[in-house]
Amino acid sequence: MKTIIEPFKIKTVEPIRFTNRIERQKILKRVGYNLFNLHSDDVLIDLLTDSGTSAMSAKQWAGIIEGDEAYAGSRSFYRFERVVRNTTGFRHIIPTHQGRAAEKILFSIMGGEGKVVPNNTHFDTTRANVEMSGAEAVDLPVAEGVVPSLKADFKGNMDLEALKVFIQQNGSHRIPLCMITVTNNSAGGQPVSMENIRRTAEICHLNGIPFFLDACRFAENAYFIKIREKGYGNMSVREIARKMFSYADGCTMSGKKDALVNIGGFLAVNDDELAQQARNILVVTEGFPTYGGLAGHDLEALAQGLEEVLEEDYLKYRIRSVTYVGEKLIQLGVPIFQPPGGHAIYLDAKDFLPHIPPAAYPGQALACELYLHGGIRSCEIGSVMFGKTHTETGTFKPARMELLRLAIPRRVYTQSHMDYVVECVGEVFKKRKSLHGMRIISESPVLRHFTAQFEPL
Repeated sequence: MKTIIEPFKIKTVEPIRFTNRIERQKILKRVGYNLFNLHSDDVLIDLLTDSGTSAMSAKQWAGIIEGDEAYAGSRSFYRFERVVRNTTGFRHIIPTHQGRAAEKILFSIMGGEGKVVPNNTHFDTTRANVEMSGAEAVDLPVAEGVVPSLKADFKGNMDLEALKVFIQQNGSHRIPLCMITVTNNSAGGQPVSMENIRRTAEICHLNGIPFFLDACRFAENAYFIKIREKGYGNMSVREIARKMFSYADGCTMSGKKDALVNIGGFLAVNDDELAQQARNILVVTEGFPTYGGLAGHDLEALAQGLEEVLEEDYLKYRIRSVTYVGEKLIQLGVPIFQPPGGHAIYLDAKDFLPHIPPAAYPGQALACELYLHGGIRSCEIGSVMFGKTHTETGTFKPARMELLRLAIPRRVYTQSHMDYVVECVGEVFKKRKSLHGMRIISESPVLRHFTAQFEPL
C-alpha cells in the first residue's frame, strides 16, 4: 500500500511553543495534575480531544465571511437545515451551540425519575444529562467491546440479547428512548455495524421505544461500514450514512467532531410534538429556533463541514492515519485498544501499568507522565471519568476499562507529529515500572474529570 497522503494543502500555520521537563513539572503541579487545567500554550501536541479542534477549510472560512447574522430567518440557518435534512432525513432540525446542549434539551423532555436509558455506551456528557434528569444511564456493550486486546470489526455494537432482557425486566414504559453512540467513544472509538443499528431499532420499535443515534462521528462510522461490512463496499459513504439515520427516530449531534467545526451541534427528530417541546426549551436556554445559540457564520461553517466530512478521500486518509499510529505503537509492544478506532488511539492503561490498581487511577498517572515526558496532552477514560465511590460505604466501583485516549484533531497534525507521539509513548512504556498512581484530593459531584485536583502517590 502506498503512503496515504493528506487530501489537502496547508495554507495557514500556527507556531508551537516548546517546553522542557522541568518547566512541565512545575506547570503540572500548579494545575493539580489535571490536564484539562493546562494552558494550551504549555502543550506541545494536544490530543486531549477531537471535539472542536479541527482545522477548518478555505470554504468553511469563506462561509464565516458570508454568514447571515439576522436574528430570525437567517439564510445561513436555511442552508444548515437543508444540509442536515439531506444528510439525516429527519424532519425537524434544531440547532444548538454544541452536542451536550442537544442532550440537555432531549433528556429534559424525555428523562425523569424512575426512567432508564440504554445505550451501547454513554459518553460523559450524555450520561451526565441522563442522570441530571433523574433517570439512570445503562450501558449494554457487546462482550468483545470491553476486551481491549481482542480484534473484531464492530466492537462498538449494542448487545442485542442484553437489550431484550433489559426491556423485559424494566418494561418499555420506563424506557423513554434507546441510544446508540456512533462511533462508540467510551469503548475505543469502535464502529457499530449497520446490522446492529437495524436490529436495535427493530427491537425498540417492536416495544414502542423511540430509537436515537448519538451521531457525533457518524461519517467515520459510515466509512467503517463501507470497508468492513458485507454488502456496503459499492455504496457511497453518503448513502450509508443516510441509511444509518433511516432506522432512527432522531439524533443528537456535536458538530465539533464530524462536522469539522469549532462550535455547534443540533438535535434532529421526526416527532412533531417532541420538536415543538424542544424548540420551547431552545428559546429559553439557547436562542431563537433559527440560530439556537450559534452565530450565522457558525451555521455556515457547520453546513459546509457536513458536506466535506463525507468526502471519501478525506475519510480514507482520516481512518488510515489513525491506524498508522496504532500500528507503530503495536510494533513497540505498547498495549492499545484494538483494532484502532476512527478518531483516536486508546492506550490500555490497565495493561500498560499493571502494578497500579484502578483505585489509584492508572490512566491519569499515564496521562501525567506522557505530558511530563513529551508535552503531550491526552485524556483519561477510565475510573476518573466513570468510576464511582459510594458516599455512605466508601466502596469503590472502577470503570469497565482503564484507557488513555489520544484523540487526533482533524486536519491539524502531520505524520511527523504523530511519529513524535509514538516515540514518546514508546519511551514512557520502557520505564513504565517506575510510574506511581494518583489520588483525588478534590472533585465535583458531576463530570469530575474536568475539574478534579490530584496528587501523586
